[in-house]
Amino acid sequence: QVQLVESGGGLVQAGGSLRLSCAASGLTFSSYAMAWFRQAPGKEREFAAAISWTGIGTYYANSTKGRFTISRDNARNMVFLQMNSLKPEDTAVYYCAADFFGGLNSQTDEYDYWGQGTQVTVSS
Repeated sequence: QVQLVESGGGLVQAGGSLRLSCAASGLTFSSYAMAWFRQAPGKEREFAAAISWTGIGTYYANSTKGRFTISRDNARNMVFLQMNSLKPEDTAVYYCAADFFGGLNSQTDEYDYWGQGTQVTVSS
């Protein structure tokens, strides 16, 4: 079955960096657009970044643009999120998602598969 497994979360001070990874299995990875979403306590899940199935196109939320970078390695079936200049408001559970031959979508209901999430906590 399809599995998306996130890793790399943790506790970091404001201004610091983290790199999240998502390992995919059970799907033809290069046929899926991939994205990162996040959900803070008491809030709805929100879009952070997306990357096309070729890796050429990327799309960011206004809140992450210029600080976060999404990338993928189709040979290793992995997608990454490099997060720099982290702020306390970036604190959330971060989820990896896959969209079969999708575009650079920011809506949760466009995505076919989801991981279990990894916690990112940014202290002030």
